[in-house]
Amino acid sequence: MTAPRLFRPAARLLSSRLISNPLRPAFQQGSYVPSICHSRRYATEASAKEVTVRDALNEALAEELESNPKTFILGEEVAQYNGAYKVTRGLLDRFGPKRVIDTPITEQGFCGLAVGAALAGLHPVCEFMTFNFAMQAIDQIINSAAKTHYMSGGIQPCNITFRGPNGFAAGVAAQHSQDYSAWYGSIPGLKVLSPWSSEDAKGLLKAAIRDPNPVVFLENELMYGQAFPMSEESRKNDFVLPIGKAKIERPGKDLTIVSLSRCVGQSVTAAAELKQKYGVDAEVINLRSVKPLDVETVIKSLKKTGRLMAVESGFPMFGVASELLALSMEYGFDYLTAPAVRVTGAEVPTPYAVGLENMSFPQVDTIVNQAAKLLRV
Repeated sequence: MTAPRLFRPAARLLSSRLISNPLRPAFQQGSYVPSICHSRRYATEASAKEVTVRDALNEALAEELESNPKTFILGEEVAQYNGAYKVTRGLLDRFGPKRVIDTPITEQGFCGLAVGAALAGLHPVCEFMTFNFAMQAIDQIINSAAKTHYMSGGIQPCNITFRGPNGFAAGVAAQHSQDYSAWYGSIPGLKVLSPWSSEDAKGLLKAAIRDPNPVVFLENELMYGQAFPMSEESRKNDFVLPIGKAKIERPGKDLTIVSLSRCVGQSVTAAAELKQKYGVDAEVINLRSVKPLDVETVIKSLKKTGRLMAVESGFPMFGVASELLALSMEYGFDYLTAPAVRVTGAEVPTPYAVGLENMSFPQVDTIVNQAAKLLRV
């Protein structure tokens, strides 16, 4: 029974759909303030402005560099090349080479330098060209950054933000396509954030830079060029989102879908399809924060709907979805009217071929089909 369960998310994808799907482009068109959370308004038709995730991240970095002289950015190609994904575009010209620093291709080296700077009282933002490359520096991230504050009895904080694209992109194969949300989420001492929309990206990155703890900020390469409406308030330089608080992207009463990063958008689309096809009203929760996890929002939604589905692009074993299912059993067992379900990536290293790659990760119809099976519609 084990093997079918592990491959279940990929097994229901139809070959006809895979053939028709084009290759997904990596780029799509498209004084120091304390860490406090301001009241906010969501975007309305009158005040909304379309902003790409890339530009929202760039704006957050610029605002934090401007407001806090202790903040600086370092990483490969972040300065003269304006960033591998243009997230740091224009920052070198604006803030100079002492605040925006190009490094050699040595993750262990420049990550160790950044951790040392944080322990000395600065607030570095350490960019990895992809979090797959952060494996070279995992000793620095975990053994140095994550553990020092605790091991020092709270005497030595480590204010550092590790950021960059996480998970799979498009056509970059197994060694560039792994989701590290669960890896870092399992480590005491780290906070782990995973934005979806432009408001997520800006508000959470500013919160990460201001937080006195080491924060792992997991972006998604396929989201950089996507544009989202941002409210007038969210475009202000004092806009900060709270760490550890999920957002209900779509309210519903029949099914709770909990997701993160790029899968949030797929879940919202799937929820609309479920409504159109079956009349099912699904609630979609954008986790935003992997650690700390907003268990209260998830269980409150489960209490209302009675059914839970966790959607992520990571592997099925020991993942974020697995943790959500465990928590639903611990805190919401009495509310479940059916077994909770996880929809994840397949238990395989990511293939290079586009058809096989699509089969390896949740698609909208994967979510719809699994939800229909759960609801027996």
